[in-house]
Amino acid sequence: MDPGIGYSRTFIKTVMKKLTLAIALILFSASVFSQSLTPGTAIPKAVFYKADGKTFSTEQIATGKKTLLMFFDATCGHCQKVAADFSKRSKELSGVNLYLVSQDEFRSINYFLTNYGKPLMSLPNVTALQDKDHVFIPLFFPKQYPSLYLFGADKRLIYFSSNEKELPKFFSLIK
Repeated sequence: MDPGIGYSRTFIKTVMKKLTLAIALILFSASVFSQSLTPGTAIPKAVFYKADGKTFSTEQIATGKKTLLMFFDATCGHCQKVAADFSKRSKELSGVNLYLVSQDEFRSINYFLTNYGKPLMSLPNVTALQDKDHVFIPLFFPKQYPSLYLFGADKRLIYFSSNEKELPKFFSLIK
């Protein structure tokens, strides 16, 4: 037997194993990143924190009223624009629970709200929450900042978007 042929077969087997592993890894990664909440999905169970340090669970969200969740980053320009738009139309948000969730520290969350969402801060139906345990991303599968989730009075997803240009659709669905 020619020693060069044995080496070629071993080399080919090794390459094929690595190629198979790479393809499996790509497929697994694609399936993980393609996950998202679909309409009709119940709001995931998660625990966040209020500014006073007390916990707030999604199980505490009252039924009977629509809920709008906004996942944001305080330094995100798109998030700042959405918060400013919410502020301008805050009267239209009076019939919905609005939760603003961020992984930022509360000093950044407060700065964000003071500068882009000041009218929202005084509304009784608006709550800022910190995701300091980093549970939002693996439970809600946001695509980017900001991510908006509208849940019905039954706590089931009505609509999701990470596109700030779809904000008018949220306002039409809130009515």
